[in-house]
Amino acid sequence: MGKILDNPRFRERRFVFSNRQDAGKQLGAFIRPRLKYPDLVVVAIPAGGVPVGKEIALVLGAPFELAIVRKIQIPGNTEAGFGAITWDGQVLINERLRASLGLSQDEVDAAVALTRKNVHDRIAQFTGGRPFPDLAGKTPILVDDGLASGFTMLAAIMSIRTSHPARIIISVPTASASSAELVAAEVDQLICLNIRSSQRFAVADAYEHWYDLDDREVMKELVSMDY
Repeated sequence: MGKILDNPRFRERRFVFSNRQDAGKQLGAFIRPRLKYPDLVVVAIPAGGVPVGKEIALVLGAPFELAIVRKIQIPGNTEAGFGAITWDGQVLINERLRASLGLSQDEVDAAVALTRKNVHDRIAQFTGGRPFPDLAGKTPILVDDGLASGFTMLAAIMSIRTSHPARIIISVPTASASSAELVAAEVDQLICLNIRSSQRFAVADAYEHWYDLDDREVMKELVSMDY
């Protein structure tokens, strides 16, 4: 398992960040004296990971890239997913959850197809279709605004590995203790300021001001980075 690095002052606390930008600035300041690897690249997962990753990249003076990953939504429930699809078409299914939901193969195939189209559309919208960057020998810092189940991040890690990076770092403002351990087992290091072990974990509970980012706001963040 990779090392988990957190901020002891923030353990088990709620509402420790004002918003995603504040979380990114605090993460960047926390990371800067602790990561001395060459060729750091901040790779953010839209939507919520973009403002967090933007601030980290600014603090570190590192390049900023996107990793388009989308959860495969549970039919009839837009808030929850049973897997994820990445920018390069890889599919990761939570088989245990799928079985407990009793989803048929037709339902799975339909949800995967819908998500695949969404990923394709987002790549065109956010990146203009440009190819994913070459991360061979580099150190990507994968960023999102939090880890709930961790499955979206696991899918991103699966695809990032195909780029043959020197190492993989995960940096998120908040995470459940179980998801932090799950994800850390797949990478070299996980940096998370706020880890909570409560059974009813919600990413939003780490933020005083929380709302779902829409695509327009993501584009505004990217334009400000001249991405």
